[in-house]
Amino acid sequence: MLIEGRCHCGNISFSLRWEPDPEEIPARACDCSFCARHGGVWTSCPDGYLRVSVQDAALVSRYAFGTRTAEFHVCARCGVVPLVTSTIDGHGYAVVNVNVFEGVEPARLKHSAASFGEEEADVRLARRQRYWIRHVEFV
Repeated sequence: MLIEGRCHCGNISFSLRWEPDPEEIPARACDCSFCARHGGVWTSCPDGYLRVSVQDAALVSRYAFGTRTAEFHVCARCGVVPLVTSTIDGHGYAVVNVNVFEGVEPARLKHSAASFGEEEADVRLARRQRYWIRHVEFV
């Protein structure tokens, strides 16, 4: 399944090839202060392929807080956060925001709550290596 997504103005867009084709897509609503305020609901397919395109890099802000082990890619023009990346041992991983999907049936999303505030940094990084998208390309 090919999932397209983008921020509101289209400055940051992505294509996620999800293999195999999912019956349902996990949609985790993080309860951290940033995600709660921005409506971040994240998903990932560890064996998927994510291709991210940016029209104007000067209009992308990368925001890190807390453990500073992840960067939220915020469009400075429209304020939407389509993805989060984390670099672990020199390798990039990502999750994408289901709220920016285009053409995906909402009934396919399986919503749940997520809370990672109490995780130690090493546990958090190991979880990302297991569950976040492993194949990430910026073009």
